[in-house]
Amino acid sequence: MRKILIVGGSRGIGNAILKKLVEGNQIINISRVSPNITHTNLTHYTCDVSVDTLPNIDEVDSIVYCPGSINLKPISRLKLDDFRNDFEINVIGAVKTIQHYLPLLKKGNNPSIVLFSTVAAKLGMPFHASVAAAKSAVEGLVKSLGAEFAPTIRINAIAPTVTDTELASKLLRNDKMIENITERHPLKKYLSPEEVADMAEFLLSTKAASLSGQIFEMDCGIVSFKI
Repeated sequence: MRKILIVGGSRGIGNAILKKLVEGNQIINISRVSPNITHTNLTHYTCDVSVDTLPNIDEVDSIVYCPGSINLKPISRLKLDDFRNDFEINVIGAVKTIQHYLPLLKKGNNPSIVLFSTVAAKLGMPFHASVAAAKSAVEGLVKSLGAEFAPTIRINAIAPTVTDTELASKLLRNDKMIENITERHPLKKYLSPEEVADMAEFLLSTKAASLSGQIFEMDCGIVSFKI
């Protein structure tokens, strides 16, 4: 049974990944609040990665870093602290986690890391300056660490479009907004957290043994197609 560390497994995509993996793996979850499930395979540590010391654990085979932000404002209303906070959540937290657990990860079974970007790093959209800048840094981190860690540790990122989570609730808060979001995507849909969890499960598995340094666009066609 593999030991998988999930940072941010209490909500949204992270929670969907936790639920997807907990039956067949030992899951160590780090988040500010406890997940909404209990399981014999689940160990939870209450911790704010941005400010707290990360807990010490004995073993880890894979890391999934899920914390993110959606801070959508015109550039004239974004303060420098908005950029700093988004960078702290999305990039520094991931770096802190990787650095802390790297010695254990190097000894892991099929070690791998999954981070998260966004379609806004590829598709220019108004009001996304802060989050797009932070997530673009995540993509650069994946490329650089993929080369640095080869052939021992694989690292990839998933770049989802709008996903039906609490974090994106403001974008899906009424029927008209849901209709507009749906119509903007060539596949006429947006993502469920479970779909993203399926991709994370694949990237952590031996089926993805030849994949590292890649950014996987789960975009429902919005980046890939012009129709």
